[in-house]
Amino acid sequence: MIKKRSFQRPQQQPRITANNNIQVPEVRVLTELGEMLGVMPTREALQLARDQEKDLVMVTENAQPPIVKIISLSKYRYQLQQKKAEGRKKAKVQEIKEVRFTPFMGEGDFQTRLKKVMEFLKRGDKVRLTLEFKGRTITKQEFGREQIDKVITATAEIATVEITPKLLGKKMMAQLMPIKKK
Repeated sequence: MIKKRSFQRPQQQPRITANNNIQVPEVRVLTELGEMLGVMPTREALQLARDQEKDLVMVTENAQPPIVKIISLSKYRYQLQQKKAEGRKKAKVQEIKEVRFTPFMGEGDFQTRLKKVMEFLKRGDKVRLTLEFKGRTITKQEFGREQIDKVITATAEIATVEITPKLLGKKMMAQLMPIKKK
């Protein structure tokens, strides 16, 4: 029996320059709490960090002179990890919800699905309207188009049409996007 191995590439961690790897003559030094100690030669800053039994970590390379922080390397890595996690929490995921219609459906069914479309749009999700033609109903495409147009006009004040209705095989699709609130 042969086992298949799946290879997952490890996630790239940002390269952290610390201690003796800092190759610039002068740096702007911050304490662990972010207080400014001033601009000083790199050797002096490194000695200051060693006296406190901590590391000298490069925070911003692009500044003139580069900014370094006197902090334990593991603590700095942890802080970066926390910032990354916080950024993921704040990112809003917009889902695409799909609501299906038929060309010949009862008014009650239509209203129920329309309510669902409105609910999704108010919540901030995109909505894909799908209308499937079964059997001979494909010959009556105008009825399907009418159903989708009714939904679009009913949601005109809370949504815009992102993808106009078009026929793809036996399905007619359109996509609505909620209007951004100011």
